[in-house]
Amino acid sequence: MRRINGIHLEKMMNNGLAYLQQHEEEVNRLNVFPVPDGDTGTNMALTLGNGIRYAESDEHAGAYLRSLSDGMLLGARGNSGVILSQFYRGLADELVRTPIIGPGELRAGLIRGYRTAYEAVVHPVEGTILSVAREGIEHIRTQITRNSSIESILSMYIAEMRKTLSYTPEMLSVLKEAGVVDSGAYGFILITEGMLKCLYGEVIDPVEVPAPITHQPLVDLSLFNETSEFSDGYCTEFILQRLTNSRYKQEFDKQSFISELRFFGNSIAVVVNGMRVKVHIHTLYPAKVIAFAQQYGEFLTFKMENMQVQHNEHDLEIAKKKEHKALAVIAVVNGEGMKKLFEDFGCDIVIDGGTTMNTSSAEFLEAFDELDADEIVILPNNPNIILAAHQAVELSKRRHITVIESGSVAQGYFAMAMDVPDSDDAPFRVSQMKSGIENIATVSQTVASRDYSYHQISCRKGDEIALLDGEIVSVGSDYAKTILDAIAAIEDIEEKETCVIFRGTGVDEDRGDELCESLSARYPLMDFECIDGGQEIYHWIIGLA
Repeated sequence: MRRINGIHLEKMMNNGLAYLQQHEEEVNRLNVFPVPDGDTGTNMALTLGNGIRYAESDEHAGAYLRSLSDGMLLGARGNSGVILSQFYRGLADELVRTPIIGPGELRAGLIRGYRTAYEAVVHPVEGTILSVAREGIEHIRTQITRNSSIESILSMYIAEMRKTLSYTPEMLSVLKEAGVVDSGAYGFILITEGMLKCLYGEVIDPVEVPAPITHQPLVDLSLFNETSEFSDGYCTEFILQRLTNSRYKQEFDKQSFISELRFFGNSIAVVVNGMRVKVHIHTLYPAKVIAFAQQYGEFLTFKMENMQVQHNEHDLEIAKKKEHKALAVIAVVNGEGMKKLFEDFGCDIVIDGGTTMNTSSAEFLEAFDELDADEIVILPNNPNIILAAHQAVELSKRRHITVIESGSVAQGYFAMAMDVPDSDDAPFRVSQMKSGIENIATVSQTVASRDYSYHQISCRKGDEIALLDGEIVSVGSDYAKTILDAIAAIEDIEEKETCVIFRGTGVDEDRGDELCESLSARYPLMDFECIDGGQEIYHWIIGLA
């Protein structure tokens, strides 16, 4: 094939997702870090799956890619999901006006895709998705001619990406020590291979994908009943295929068509593309619009929404909005104890970050809509959620949203502790909260979920491990000793004055008291507080300031 349209692309993307899902656990196992707090294969599958479910079928390749990209941006989870969504954003931006993709267009799209992904990351790291996407097309771009087939281009692209994938351990020392290739890069290649398999006729049955995350909540039908007033009419959209059958009018003039529509409503938009006519109109009488349009042909698509329901829903949303504030805070946490703690601290919206389910960009957008504030602050409290938070800010039309890049709930806790809620000076409060995460050491303790080896630190699955600011520094058979050793590794530990300990789910209060006693004996000048966080994965999260 030398040309593909939107229908071809839809089938290819479905196959790409299905092929990734077949290998999802294999991709997850490549995650070298022994803590399952958002696995790459799962994040990428959820991100692409959201795009596919969100996208509308369309023969126009650019139109399909745009809706696919929009869905991926909204559903992006984890750093790998955000980078994947940004690649497809670039692809869609390049091809948005392209109804049929040929060799030249595909080459330009793949180049725009990787460049957009690079731009989205503040500090791009080589040896990841970024590297394979870039080298894959740059190494073959001069070999692509107008006579190249789509299959040959994708085959060359995959072959070059596979070569780069094999070199990723040389680019990232952590991969080399673990003896694996980059999981995100491998996932990206699997998606592309699935797309190529579709062109060769190998159709893969996809795993069921959840309904798409959107930024448009479902319509509440209870908002329109037998006592409702009806004055706003129907938002009516359709694509009309004009027909040459003698039953239909053959003479068509766009301006005359619009003039006739004005008898039935307003907010009229008409786009003519050959023998197809796309119409948008707000009308109290959709039946009359339908009858008028059918003089010329029949409908390819048709959508009609009761705007009174939307109007009533809008009024309800305004009524439900939180009171106006100078500054509102959104925090991502996991665990009922954590949720209550941050709510008590004054967080306006607390999002459940789940265990291995990283927060999507759409969840942040929904939170923005609930707030009426001059300034909004986001505390992601997880390094794998920071990119999704920034992406949500970019997608939002609201200004004055600040992502304070808290990498742990301990940092988020101290950021909230530094807030000055009585002040109406929002910029001052933001600067205070930013200062709260400075010089905070976070120790997290859990059980290793897989074997791991890096920088003279190694552990086996099931070992007790303790992390200092995200890096494993202590391994053993006794959880308390690993924690004490990790705290002792803090360079300025003697200058720390405050220690807050969050107990995870399943850890009883007595063990918390015992840990506090051990730490107090070691650091008698430090103040300790133990809180029931209820978080999963990490048995203990400890913040020291």
